Amino acid sequence: MKSTDRSAVPDKVDEIDRQIINALKRDGRTPFAQIAQRLGVSPGMIRQRYLRLVEEGYIQVVAVTNPLLMGYNTMALIGVKADGSRLHEIARQIAAFEEVIYLVLSTGGYDLLVEVICRDNADLLRFLTQRLHGVEGVRDTETFIYLEIVKETYAWEYRGEESRE
Repeated sequence: MKSTDRSAVPDKVDEIDRQIINALKRDGRTPFAQIAQRLGVSPGMIRQRYLRLVEEGYIQVVAVTNPLLMGYNTMALIGVKADGSRLHEIARQIAAFEEVIYLVLSTGGYDLLVEVICRDNADLLRFLTQRLHGVEGVRDTETFIYLEIVKETYAWEYRGEESRE
C-alpha cells in the first residue's frame, strides 16, 4: 500500500471509481464482469481501474474476521503516554505485537491509541504487564475493555468534492 502522506495532492477518483469501490464494499468478491455490466463499461476497464485503486493505496480488499467467533473474547482500547522524542520508535515496537490490530498517534490525553484483541482477561494482563510496559519509553497507560460492540463498520463512503460544499 502506498504512503498515507496527506500532503501530496491525491489523484482524482471519479464517479466510475466510486461505483467500483461501493460495489466492492458491499461484497469484495463481486466479479469485475458484474460491476462492468451494472456500469455499462467493459470488464477490462473495471480491472484496470481496480488495479490502479489498489496500487495507489485508495483501497484494499481483505477478509474481515470476527475475533469473538475465533476464540478471542477480550478486546480493549489502550491509551498510551510515551516519551515524545521516541514516539515513532515506540509506536513501531508496539505495532509489532501480534495482539495489536490498530495503532494511531493521537492528540489529547494520550500519545498513542492502541486496539488489542486477546483470548481472555488473563491474556490481556500478560500483554499489558509483560509486553506493553516492557517497551522502553512507555510512561503510563489506561485500558478500556470493550463490553459490547454496538457499531463496527468498514463502509466509509467517499462522497467526492461536491459533498463538501
